Amino acid sequence: MNNSVRMGRVLGVPLRLHWTVPLLLLLFGYSLASQTLPAAIPDQPSSIYTVAGLAGALLLLASLLAHEAAHAVTARNKGIQVQSITLWALGGMTEMGRPRAAGAAFLVAVMGPLTSLVIGAAAVGAGIGLNTLPGWEMPAAVLLWLGWVNLVVGVFNLLPAAPLDGGRVVQALMWWRTGDRDRAERAAGRSGQILGIVLIGVGWIAVLRGTLSGLWLALIGFFVMIVATAERQHATLAPALRGVRAADAMSSPVETCHDWLTVQRCIDDVVVRTPHSKVILIDFQGHPSGLLHLPRLAKVPAPQRETLRIRDVAIPWARCTTCAPDDLLENVLEKLSLASGMPIVVTDGQQLVGVITERDISRLVQRRTFRGENQ
Repeated sequence: MNNSVRMGRVLGVPLRLHWTVPLLLLLFGYSLASQTLPAAIPDQPSSIYTVAGLAGALLLLASLLAHEAAHAVTARNKGIQVQSITLWALGGMTEMGRPRAAGAAFLVAVMGPLTSLVIGAAAVGAGIGLNTLPGWEMPAAVLLWLGWVNLVVGVFNLLPAAPLDGGRVVQALMWWRTGDRDRAERAAGRSGQILGIVLIGVGWIAVLRGTLSGLWLALIGFFVMIVATAERQHATLAPALRGVRAADAMSSPVETCHDWLTVQRCIDDVVVRTPHSKVILIDFQGHPSGLLHLPRLAKVPAPQRETLRIRDVAIPWARCTTCAPDDLLENVLEKLSLASGMPIVVTDGQQLVGVITERDISRLVQRRTFRGENQ
């Protein structure tokens, strides 16, 4: 996910925090400290509410991380490559490869909600127990809040719509029953689109009735609808791309630029004459060194363009999505980097061969679909 920062590893999996995580802590911490705790335990010093609210928000963040870690550990145990875990304002996201079997897909999907439900039940039980002890009312209230939030997260994630875990569960069961993975993915994506629209509608109705928390529900619905639409499109494209090599989809020639040039020199020598929106950077040895999205250049202040090197505003080569000419396009798309996205750079060793853009894939799918309809 873009705009996230690497924060180490969790059980061997890279952990990234999105810039919205502090917003998550602020919102939940403030709500807990200003509303939930004062209503449960009145007449306490504001400092006690503040500390307890912050502790509860941090515990919630840790529980969301546990949810995603459960996905990641299960996937890795099933031989599925896990790229990273990212925490953000709407929860978490585990970037991983696609399961090769319905059973593995089912286990990976169900472990996250089960972890949240277990944490929720344990926190509620601990809160009830602590509430019987004198002087432990505040920790008990925080644990009860944490437990109920995790129970809600677990139940919500089991709704049968992608990209929620419940949608993955239904998708895996349908895949196992029918043997048709693409059909199962399309059905899960369609249910996700419907759920997203429903959540947006309910959220806005709540806002119109004066409940501002409806904005959060509408935002979740918008995210669900966008991701479900993308997954449904992917499931529709998959049959057309099956068996296609990267070399069959790539376009060339490729626009290149020396990475030591200044931004202004790149604009003068390359941008004004190229029809492309993306350029591959080349180092002194003639090897690819990065990927430049030309719209980024417009964000560079004019006074800096004469001194700033073009490589400093490009995506480093290590974060680019690359493949060999003979790699299957379907497998390459599964490993598509969330940080860089398209295009995919095709290389033969250290030699640049071509690129694969959204337009190339669209043209390939149209061509294969047309041929299939006329056979």
